[in-house]
Amino acid sequence: MQNDPPHDHHQAATDLSVDIVIYPGFKIMEAVGPVNVFTAANRYLAAASHPARYDVRLVSPQPGPVVSDCFLTLEAPVALADCTPGDTVIIAGALDIETALRDTPQIVDWCRRKHQDVRRFASLCTGTFFLAEAGLLDGRKATTHWSVADRLQQRYPAIQVNADAIFLHQGNLYTSAGVTAAIDLALAFVEQDFGRDLALSVARDMVIYLKRPGGQSQFSSLLTREMPARSGMADIQTWIHANLDHKLLTSDLAKRAGMSERNFVRHFIREIGQSPADYLTDARCERATTLLLETALPLKTIAHRVGFSSDDQMRKVFSRRFSLTPREYRDRFTTSTSAPLPD
Repeated sequence: MQNDPPHDHHQAATDLSVDIVIYPGFKIMEAVGPVNVFTAANRYLAAASHPARYDVRLVSPQPGPVVSDCFLTLEAPVALADCTPGDTVIIAGALDIETALRDTPQIVDWCRRKHQDVRRFASLCTGTFFLAEAGLLDGRKATTHWSVADRLQQRYPAIQVNADAIFLHQGNLYTSAGVTAAIDLALAFVEQDFGRDLALSVARDMVIYLKRPGGQSQFSSLLTREMPARSGMADIQTWIHANLDHKLLTSDLAKRAGMSERNFVRHFIREIGQSPADYLTDARCERATTLLLETALPLKTIAHRVGFSSDDQMRKVFSRRFSLTPREYRDRFTTSTSAPLPD
């Protein structure tokens, strides 16, 4: 698996500041989700004795307790007026964005004044409206929650609204879709800063998929299931993923595990939760999605590399799982932090 090195200026750094802006009625998942991602990343960084950490702060126009969309309260210790952002800013969205825009215009002004001061300036879900109102997205592509995409386009016609993407970025500006996309974007930031391996470890801890490529539906590459070290199937899993380009039969896997085929299937289902055949198909699809999105390889080559007998077989399996052909999947889901849109 690719292990991208962190950016040079992070090697000696001790803190990468992340300021998450919340306000009355904010979507609580869009604060808690990223906080969990960055906190989990910090645990791994500390365990590896890495000098850098994420310093996450909650910021609000009025410091103190802030009531969320579900009436739970988070404490924001930093006032927006006193916040000097450092590395990354994240603007949470709200269920009632119209009220938020009306009641907290200072966020719009702050976005306008501060967006060039940081490496990454991001909005989550309907938080895109704050950036749009500040005029930061004119002439750019942007996304938001699908339910308000038309409203965003009509109100701000200078923006090229993409209602399908999970997240997009141009320059240092990032926009994302609804709720769980906040976690996708936070994982993408971890991957940018410290490499894919750390982002994958955090995603596994949170039992979620890594780096969804885009779209409002759950068109996600499958996160490789990781069994505890004591699992009798752990070595088999590792071997499967290292040999996807081979014709793998359940009988071969059973022989490798030193079991009868019937006993192997029973143990595999008990420990992993699905049959060896289904797991193998999922693993092939996972690898295929990665190659579709991260390479320009022809479909026939991808099919061969992941162990399908032909691109036609891959198309049939893919269509059953994602309701899209591999070509449609590649054409539709193009978001990637490693390939930003041109300014």
